[in-house]
Amino acid sequence: MASALHRVVVLALPGVMPFELGIPDRIFGSTYNLLDEPLYEVLTCSLDGGPVRTAADFSVTVGHDAGIVATADTLILPPGSYDGPAFEGHAPDARLTELLTTLRPGTRIVSICTASFVLASAGLLDGRPSTTHWAYAERFGRLFPDVRLDPDVLFVDDGDILTSAGAAAGVDLCLHLVRRDHGSEIANHTARRCVVPPWRDGGQAQFVQRPVPAPTGSDTAAARAWALQQLQRPLQLAELAAVAGMSIRTFSRRFLAETGLTPGQWLTAQRLALARHLLESSDLPVDQVAERAGFGSASSLRQHLNTAVGVSPAAYRRTFQYSAGRPAAA
Repeated sequence: MASALHRVVVLALPGVMPFELGIPDRIFGSTYNLLDEPLYEVLTCSLDGGPVRTAADFSVTVGHDAGIVATADTLILPPGSYDGPAFEGHAPDARLTELLTTLRPGTRIVSICTASFVLASAGLLDGRPSTTHWAYAERFGRLFPDVRLDPDVLFVDDGDILTSAGAAAGVDLCLHLVRRDHGSEIANHTARRCVVPPWRDGGQAQFVQRPVPAPTGSDTAAARAWALQQLQRPLQLAELAAVAGMSIRTFSRRFLAETGLTPGQWLTAQRLALARHLLESSDLPVDQVAERAGFGSASSLRQHLNTAVGVSPAAYRRTFQYSAGRPAAA
């Protein structure tokens, strides 16, 4: 069984953030198929195999040097002192740059938080969409104008290179990779083991520092919870505002402030999440999936799913539907 495991290699750089360093092992190490067999192995290395000083008041000892990177199916870089706030004063180690540009074909590369600075400095993000911690987005854009930076999302999946926003967004990205590799049922089991949500609403725009509005004693959470039980039917903005006890204008403003999305964008995202779950976990015809998710017709679902992930419902189902915890043939 061990030879079939997907190998995740985590590269600990000087000044690594301990929380982010532990995310890959916590998520991938908690992922099993429906036969309770592990699906990943996680190995941690440093450039020279020696202990690494973290951003906290302790060092970590790793089991491998950078030679293990050549065997990785997925390489993950947590943030360290070579990126983010200190980047302009600390050029990345030449060994690191060389390592990133000589990976074997097919290796999936992932950055958490400001480790995207490292990927960008190696030229790996030129012309590609990416994200980073919102607090360093302006600096990132100034240093790397050729990167298509999106500072409002929790993570960006560009196929073989994926980047996440700050800190806990690394959890969202790792769960996304589990979902991408093995479907939502497996990812949901992993999330439950780790006691984290399988996905979070909105992007990192909801975490950007902004003046705190005067307290009103109300928010849009109740309306969102109500809407999740009504996804199968058309929902009007006036209905949502009424559930929240607000005017449409106030509701729309507060909804955007709390979720980072407009009500319409949020509803579409929830309907897509439900449709994807039904495609993965049931044999319902596509038109019934569309109806239950509130898209009304198979053609509407097809259009929205193609916009979101670039495939049709049938193709999505072939890729992600599982039997006994193993992927169906693509």
